[in-house]
Amino acid sequence: MKASQTARERARAELTGEITRTARRHLSTEGAAGLSLRAVARDLGMASSAVYRYFPSKDDLLTALIIDGYNALGRAVEEADADCDPADFTGRWRASCHAVRDWALARPHEYALLFGSPVPDYRAPQDTVGPATRHSAVLARLATEACRAGALRLMGRPDPDPGPLDPSPAVRELFGDSPEEVVARALSVWTGLHGWIGFEVFGQFDGVLEDREGAFARHVAHLGDILGLTGRYGER
Repeated sequence: MKASQTARERARAELTGEITRTARRHLSTEGAAGLSLRAVARDLGMASSAVYRYFPSKDDLLTALIIDGYNALGRAVEEADADCDPADFTGRWRASCHAVRDWALARPHEYALLFGSPVPDYRAPQDTVGPATRHSAVLARLATEACRAGALRLMGRPDPDPGPLDPSPAVRELFGDSPEEVVARALSVWTGLHGWIGFEVFGQFDGVLEDREGAFARHVAHLGDILGLTGRYGER
């Protein structure tokens, strides 16, 4: 009985993987808004009713794709960070930023699903929150560790004082007891990173930048300065 259950679970996992892989291919041609369970089933040679047994609705399939995408991005950034000397905060920052960009350029349609225009009438469930924070948690950990090691330049509130940041409990949990200035800077550089990558993925740099790799490296260095990292930036 147990072996039979394991075989069924394995078969279900394999078919679920086939469905999501096919759906990811459809993202590149139809976009998230045009994703269709019937079209995915047709490509797989399955009855649509069979696919509905795995994903009862389009929203369920989108949620699976979003979770898979965030986890894949999170793994890429975590691995890039882990390959660095823990005390080399600028190296970790550079590696993490390039990992995000490399992942986005290799999977532009998945990046668009995660960071592009919202899908009409889709509301992401709570299940997506944990995977969504994986790559952000790398930055938060880097910033907090750099702060504790004295590797961040801190200057206090700017003058004039813009008022409190008031981060959400989820953000505060990521940064622990880090000063508000660290949290504010980290949020600024993370949005700056994704702003650049979004411009590149969605074609806003066409006809603007020739050496995008070099320009991105410069941007990463500027963002590291905003974060307050005190180390030097070498080659990637």
